[in-house]
Amino acid sequence: MERKISWVKAALKDFGEFPEPVQRKIVAALRFAAKGEKAETAKPMKGLGSGIYEIVVVHRGDAFRTVYEVQLGDDIWVIHAFQKKSKTGIETPKQEIDLIVERLKRLKEQLR
Repeated sequence: MERKISWVKAALKDFGEFPEPVQRKIVAALRFAAKGEKAETAKPMKGLGSGIYEIVVVHRGDAFRTVYEVQLGDDIWVIHAFQKKSKTGIETPKQEIDLIVERLKRLKEQLR
């Protein structure tokens, strides 16, 4: 059984600005998640609890990331999509983590 993929509105807007090849790879990875599987480009996101994953796609030297939650209701929820701007390290910038945490909090409140 395949789960529905739902989007936080702001995440979908940001995702729409990604290059087309990046969008295709991320959608393919989300479809794996919807089937209960994990794509090679997806990994658990550390420090945010279980059930939160990050898809990372590198395209022409830029890193595009999409964060989704698998333990929130019946759907796969895409929480955030962004292009990592930092040129040093692989760590997710604090402002992006803060935004993910805030969106998760709001989404959990809405789904109650």
